[in-house]
Amino acid sequence: QVQLVESGGGSVQPGESLTLSCVASGDVFRILTMYWYRQTPKLDRELVAYIRRNGTAIYTESSKGRFTISRDNAKNMLYLQMDNLQPEDAGVYYCYGGTATEWGRGTQVTVSA
Repeated sequence: QVQLVESGGGSVQPGESLTLSCVASGDVFRILTMYWYRQTPKLDRELVAYIRRNGTAIYTESSKGRFTISRDNAKNMLYLQMDNLQPEDAGVYYCYGGTATEWGRGTQVTVSA
């Protein structure tokens, strides 16, 4: 299975930005639809955005207009640019590629004044 390692989280103030990264092992990344999920203490993992192998990006209502998902298939990399972060965006962010991938450890995002 493809292993995933997330990075780029941190502690920011409302209105600031972060870019999350996810590196995938193996050579099947380029054919996978890749997802970003967020987990909070109150909720199970919720979908934030996903990107098809051709680069088509799909956002949820919570991420639309503020987040940008992208990928670099040559580098096996997935990204999530998050702008104008708000406290409700806080949580542990995971990338995922479906049953061909293993869940990583995630990266923590904290947003507070």
